[in-house]
Amino acid sequence: MHLIVMRHGEAGWHSIDQQRELTEAGRAGVATVAADIAESPWRPELIWYSPLVRARQTAAIASEILNCPMTEVPFITPEDDPGLCLDALLEASESPLMLVSHMPFVGALSTLFVDAHRRGIPFMTSQAVVLEMPVIGPGCADLKAQFLP
Repeated sequence: MHLIVMRHGEAGWHSIDQQRELTEAGRAGVATVAADIAESPWRPELIWYSPLVRARQTAAIASEILNCPMTEVPFITPEDDPGLCLDALLEASESPLMLVSHMPFVGALSTLFVDAHRRGIPFMTSQAVVLEMPVIGPGCADLKAQFLP
């Protein structure tokens, strides 16, 4: 399986965190990364995105550029347990699959798959990485590519 893990684009301020929307710079960063992914061998078959507004907006931009469907999943919000996502990925048939989420989740998920721990690495907004997993599990992935805005 190939998994593309992407952090949402730059978001503006809002008194309710879940309602923060992408800035113009955030939209541009997402479009740049999505266009680069479109030119790569890892064009996704499906995009999973967090229910938060900024992730939905990021997924919508990427979906349009990549010409692939998107679906909201409830278990990839900022504070969710990456283990829940791992369980769902065991059932997923799409590959490459893109996942649009938030810090610290994207960092924790990536290190769970690559290094078998959940301490996490930082992600820039709009950054995406491609993980190759012959077997889906902790420590089973190799980092194949990185896309930066």
